[in-house]
Amino acid sequence: MAGAARPGPGAEELALLEQLLGLPKGNKYGVQGERKVPVLQTNNGPGLTGLMTIAAHLVKQAKKDQLLGSTAEEKAVVQQWLEYRVTRVDGGSSKEDTRIILKDLNVHLEDKVYLAGNIFTLADILMYYGLHHVMVDLTVQEKEKYLNVSRWFNHIQHYPGVRQHLSNVIFIKNRLYTNAH
Repeated sequence: MAGAARPGPGAEELALLEQLLGLPKGNKYGVQGERKVPVLQTNNGPGLTGLMTIAAHLVKQAKKDQLLGSTAEEKAVVQQWLEYRVTRVDGGSSKEDTRIILKDLNVHLEDKVYLAGNIFTLADILMYYGLHHVMVDLTVQEKEKYLNVSRWFNHIQHYPGVRQHLSNVIFIKNRLYTNAH
């Protein structure tokens, strides 16, 4: 029954990732359990379960391993943010959870272009997909409050191939209020 259900957000993100990576369509995604954990049905053997596992598999299939990090430290940081995405972003449902996530990210991104520092990785892609519905609903004032997250999100949504059919989130470049009278 779970496989017949409409694909959850994780399964939809995996289809977007597949397209971004230039992989041929045709993978069958399902979901499992109450939390709608994504499952990839493979032709040879058991299916793969979990957003991080399947996403890493797709990256390797596309031979774009650099998206998982190049050095041991980068790989660890990418894993850390993928884990954060699955445990905190996907697990958080209240306004307070969202506020804490945005605050954490805002502090982390203060001196970084991407989540793993200066390289675009799978962590950026999946965090973007995971936060898209949150960013769409933020007010202009909230976007200004989380300026580093807004800068990062806007940068990622303009990265070639990432946004696809997702709506473009608008960020106002000029401050609404100035101190000049």
